[in-house]
Amino acid sequence: MAITRLNTNAFGTSVNLASNVTGTLPAANGGSGRTAVTGNILQVVHAVNTTADSTTSGSYSATSLSASITPSSSSNKILIILACSTNVSSHASSAIGGYGHGAFYRQIASGGYSSIYAPIMLGGIKQTNLYMAASSAAEYLDSPNTTSQVDYKLYFKLHSGNSVLVCNDGTKKSFTLMEIAG
Repeated sequence: MAITRLNTNAFGTSVNLASNVTGTLPAANGGSGRTAVTGNILQVVHAVNTTADSTTSGSYSATSLSASITPSSSSNKILIILACSTNVSSHASSAIGGYGHGAFYRQIASGGYSSIYAPIMLGGIKQTNLYMAASSAAEYLDSPNTTSQVDYKLYFKLHSGNSVLVCNDGTKKSFTLMEIAG
């Protein structure tokens, strides 16, 4: 059904808005004010977690950090950004801290989690029995090829030392997920 303006223009004719209005809906009228083109950020999800996670295992296991996003198009990508504090305890006789590895895992719909990016270096510093947390950060551009909900989770494992801790001593770990138009 065409939308027709009730009053006439300067030439005395009606204006058919359905065929004469182009572009995007302005932000003041509920739109974004722009057309989504490749590279635009369409949505952002941010998850913060303060639960301390620890492992002594050499196999990947899940941390408590996760976030979910639902892409609006299967051609869009998801930029994953990780920020966290890590510490690795080592043997008392060692003067250098150990390290662990982290990995991004993805689950689509009700399927299982699978690794999509590894390794992320997780390390700590040890000086004469004094352990200091180190910051760890990583990012990865994922192509989940779906419009279903996608769940992301941080996994980690010990590589060297006695244990790896993520988000200890009241620090935070966070995921930022950005849907990028493809």
